[in-house]
Amino acid sequence: MLDYPTWEVYKDSLSLNDLPKEIQSLYSVLDNYHRQNTSSLSVEDLANLVLASSYKDKDYTMGVLDQLSKLDVSQDTTERLIQSILSNKRLKEISLAAYDVTEGRLDVSKVKGLFEQFLVSSEVEGKQDKYEFVSDDLEELVSSAIKKHGLRWRLNTLNKMLGSLRRGDFGFIFARPETGKTTFLASEVTYMAEQLTPDSGPIIWFNNEEQGSKVKLRCYQASLGYTMPQLFSDLPGNREEFMKKTLGKLKIFDSGIIHKNTVESVCRQYRPSLIIFDQVDKIVGFNADREDLKLGAIYTWARELAKKFAPVIGVCQADGTGEGVKWLTMAHVANAKTAKQAEADWIVGIGKVPDSGYENLRYLHASKNKLLGDVDSVGDMRHGKCEVLINAQLARYEDI
Repeated sequence: MLDYPTWEVYKDSLSLNDLPKEIQSLYSVLDNYHRQNTSSLSVEDLANLVLASSYKDKDYTMGVLDQLSKLDVSQDTTERLIQSILSNKRLKEISLAAYDVTEGRLDVSKVKGLFEQFLVSSEVEGKQDKYEFVSDDLEELVSSAIKKHGLRWRLNTLNKMLGSLRRGDFGFIFARPETGKTTFLASEVTYMAEQLTPDSGPIIWFNNEEQGSKVKLRCYQASLGYTMPQLFSDLPGNREEFMKKTLGKLKIFDSGIIHKNTVESVCRQYRPSLIIFDQVDKIVGFNADREDLKLGAIYTWARELAKKFAPVIGVCQADGTGEGVKWLTMAHVANAKTAKQAEADWIVGIGKVPDSGYENLRYLHASKNKLLGDVDSVGDMRHGKCEVLINAQLARYEDI
């Protein structure tokens, strides 16, 4: 019920008296907030609202909120629970009405009416489970998977290699430190922001690496193609130009520690068109006996986000064996055996060599590619190796 859309569905049928007395005050705070605001709440938001209100048992309330923060349940099971509560509510009404009939206080037609309402509502609820299957229409399949462009890359090299990014696609880039991973993101993501329509969801960039303001400045540079002096020469005008090009669709969520529950809450609220993680390995809220298994769980979760909301691009490091290597392979991915690589649809390594005169060259290798691409993608480049330029002054990558 923290989710506004879920509350909207059940607000009129689920009342305080339908819930255990111990949590009625907690639900009352949530209900009052939703009746004045249309945004969804996180557990942390609810905690703030509860603390700001008058409540009696602080220790118990904090205990409930602590349990809520650790829960990981699906929308499907939650809806089944709510339907069960409502069903029991109706059966209790029928039971009390039947007792009143036996005592002569109520006409039997009242019980009959309540029972008919129960049967109708149960039938409607039973029809709520609608399962969708992939279309059999070949033209529709080709159109949605290949002909219809998703989000295109600024680098034409990547359009030829990978093609568009579409909902359900999850992949990551990896490189050694100081190679230009954030610059790569700024260059590509700002170009993708320009492709969104006014009614599209935003691009959500979850940043737990560099300082958020620095990242946003580089996005300004990449979008406008300006050096820092050019950017600072006309602050109001350049902001207006940036907002016009991107429609204000590029949102950077900046925090040193980002929990998976926070990510899910933000995605539910804003329904993004693209999700970025810099760095994906640092998302917290996952536990496993070994580091590679924990990272595998993170990447499995990222893939699920891509299927539910929008394409996902992650960023991670290459290990020490990738230092000075041009063409990085999946074996160079840090802190992983196969768990991380197995979950991705595509993987691109960014190589760099220390030789004099090659400082601005980067080497892109699509070491994994399960994407279908577009009509203009080149089959021979599916796992291609291409040289590109990094223009640090403009925060852009450029084709050669």
